[in-house]
Amino acid sequence: MALTLSEIVAALGGQLHGDPAVTIAGLAPLESAGAGELAFLSNPKYRQQLAASQAACVIVGPAMQAAALARPAHGGACIVTPDPYLYFARLTQLWRRASGRGPKPGIHPSAVVDAEAIVDPTASIGPLCVVERGARIGAHTVLKSRVTVSEDCRIGARCLLHPGVVIGADGFGFAPNAGAWEKIEQLGAVSIGDDVEIGANTCIDRGALQDTVIEDGVKLDNLIQIGHNVRIGKHSALAGCSAVAGSATIGAHCTVGGAGMVLGHLTLADNVHISAASLATRSLLKPGQYSGVFPIDDNANWEKNAATLRQLHKLRDRLRALEKSNEQRLSEP
Repeated sequence: MALTLSEIVAALGGQLHGDPAVTIAGLAPLESAGAGELAFLSNPKYRQQLAASQAACVIVGPAMQAAALARPAHGGACIVTPDPYLYFARLTQLWRRASGRGPKPGIHPSAVVDAEAIVDPTASIGPLCVVERGARIGAHTVLKSRVTVSEDCRIGARCLLHPGVVIGADGFGFAPNAGAWEKIEQLGAVSIGDDVEIGANTCIDRGALQDTVIEDGVKLDNLIQIGHNVRIGKHSALAGCSAVAGSATIGAHCTVGGAGMVLGHLTLADNVHISAASLATRSLLKPGQYSGVFPIDDNANWEKNAATLRQLHKLRDRLRALEKSNEQRLSEP
């Protein structure tokens, strides 16, 4: 497939410098793009790559317009837009639509959908999916292969669930009983809003009594565990291998880096950001970046403490020398 620059700008906007009739046959990284391919630059530190790029056209911000126009290849053709990264994201969506490779509405013959489940006719249910009794799948939502949506769970509109996702498995609830464990039946469900994307093999447990809730616009990466009765606010994003224990509440516009963890029954305010591999051991009620495991702290404080920790052995040696000197002084007649 191919699109002309004029077709791209007509669909997405931006200020085109160059021949609108140029045909774009593919999208490529800045450093490897060739004739007939479109690239983008959002970080000024790659300016050197811009100058050498052979791309037929480059998407740039206003600050990089002059550098793009000075590019020898293809007369410096470029599309200028306030946010090149966002423009490129929308371009990838346009490209997929134009290619016709997107999912088609309907239920794959190998999928198992309970007669009491409700699946919108515009939804796409992929191979080997299971949609259990009472589950609801919203308009234009896509379930890739081997997705399981358990009984009474609800998925909103325009969601994308990647292969192996499990929605509504039992939460981890057991009561101790004379050295054994008594199962607590999980009587809630999972409620997922609109425009949510969930990565491969991520699991979201059903609630014990009330629902586990994932609000509109949330993005979850691969291999994430969301415990029962968790609530994640609008447009928050969690990276791969992160985990949220039961009954935690995460606000809107929060992020959790890869392998970050949030303990159960904690609350994160809106706009709280957990660094990769960090562990939230207390509620964080003030917006900001938090890092560390000893324990988690405001990011600026954590960086100072981490720098000090690296010098701890030297401080220990100095302290021992001072103690020895003091002991010698006190022992003198």
